[in-house]
Amino acid sequence: MTTVYVPGDASAVAMGADEVAAAFRARAEVTVVRTGSRGMLWAEPLVEVATPGGRVGYANVAPGEVGAVLDGSLDADGERALGVVADHPWLAGQHRVTAARVGVVDPGSVTDYEAHGGWVGLRRALGMAPADVVAEVTESGLRGRGGAGFPAGVKWKTVLETAADQKFVACNFDEGDSGTFADRMVVEGDPFTLVEGMTIAGYAVGATEGYVYVRSEYPHAIAALRRAIEAAYTHGFLGDDVCGSGHRFDLHVRVGAGAYICGEESSMLESLEGKRGEVRAKPPIPAISGLFGLPTAVNNVLTLCTVPMILADGGAAYADLGVGRSRGTQLFQLAGNIARGGLVELPFGVTLRELVEGYGGGTLSGRPVRAIQVGGPLGAYLSPAQLDLPMDYEAFAEAGAMVGHGGVVVFDDTVDMARMARFAMEFCSLESCGKCTPCRIGSVRGVETLDRIIAGDDVPANLVLLDELCETMTKGSLCAMGGLTPMPVQSAIRHFPEDFDRTPTPEGAAR
Repeated sequence: MTTVYVPGDASAVAMGADEVAAAFRARAEVTVVRTGSRGMLWAEPLVEVATPGGRVGYANVAPGEVGAVLDGSLDADGERALGVVADHPWLAGQHRVTAARVGVVDPGSVTDYEAHGGWVGLRRALGMAPADVVAEVTESGLRGRGGAGFPAGVKWKTVLETAADQKFVACNFDEGDSGTFADRMVVEGDPFTLVEGMTIAGYAVGATEGYVYVRSEYPHAIAALRRAIEAAYTHGFLGDDVCGSGHRFDLHVRVGAGAYICGEESSMLESLEGKRGEVRAKPPIPAISGLFGLPTAVNNVLTLCTVPMILADGGAAYADLGVGRSRGTQLFQLAGNIARGGLVELPFGVTLRELVEGYGGGTLSGRPVRAIQVGGPLGAYLSPAQLDLPMDYEAFAEAGAMVGHGGVVVFDDTVDMARMARFAMEFCSLESCGKCTPCRIGSVRGVETLDRIIAGDDVPANLVLLDELCETMTKGSLCAMGGLTPMPVQSAIRHFPEDFDRTPTPEGAAR
């Protein structure tokens, strides 16, 4: 009997993985295991065949090619025959911690999860005092992977030391940044890691209840997570007596309507409470007064999914990775006009060039790279002159940019950066919760001003007006929605000024 691994990840399914899996299942001599994706999205559907020498991979497999895969003849001397997948340069050069099991394990199997190191961190944590668990996370240097980069240990310590009869852990799984998909891929490929991370967090801060807030656009992830939670209850990893420790922790999934603003922690809490997703004024912070006014540890998926590895291997081991105050690894997502898009996990400090040119292989179009947006739709646009910028929080902040959630979107030299600046303002106008005037009104005025610039209407005066508007939004907005929208706009003007020089032609159209 031959074992074949076919991804059930949404990206692979979109490329026909379900049909490929069905074709393999029709073969009596084949056992099919559905896994997550390895992150080599350019190779999906990527099929792996178990051999004595390791799992051998084949890229872009079609249903009619299953026979050639099984006898090893599919593109034997070409690029689609990948050899042992774990040894492929694209994967072998990475340092996978958070995504170590993604694409490797059966995401629905507790046994497979445990066989690959699962639950070690939880069992160790339950044998420690809660304050010592918090200290371990603090020592690791783990910072919020949702984009803000706030130290996780500091947040947990605040929740732990705030007295209350009830506390919560809330996981922000409202991944809405364009060009980002790491949260989804990790949960679809290794959902037990999130269950374990949230259970550790609950024990560490004194919470007995947790909520995962996930966007409705992620049906595969929702299904995988619900299966994992049910299995965790069955095997004693959730419930009244977690692993026989006497600690109770219950976990629930709540599906949001897909509002971008609910990725902001206080808006997410409002939505969890059944209210309109709207930003809360701070203080108080959620760690003191969060869900239903009670202390709440709010963390991103990747933050919580890293916790089990930190507890299993020790905070010092994780802190040994990275640079400066950016410790550990980040899951970088390569998207846009790029030859080899996918998920790359490396320690902080890797350069943008290594990601875009090395792992990404440059543009898919073959044209020169002109701009790279890092950190989602509110992140800065960077020029090719900045490709050697190291990926760490402080270096990016100094360059007027942000690492954010690790999304890297590439554009070639056909892009119009004035129109991309307009897109940022339009995005804010559509997704603003409307609570504060600088964001609600400022973004609309920003679109109007950029429309005049693109039309070539008194460009110098409108550029001055746009700059003043951006300053008002940055300083006056309640949250990062309005506060960061000027970042892509101003970076586009700074690095690509020629695209804003819209000299009218004799026919009246802007150049």
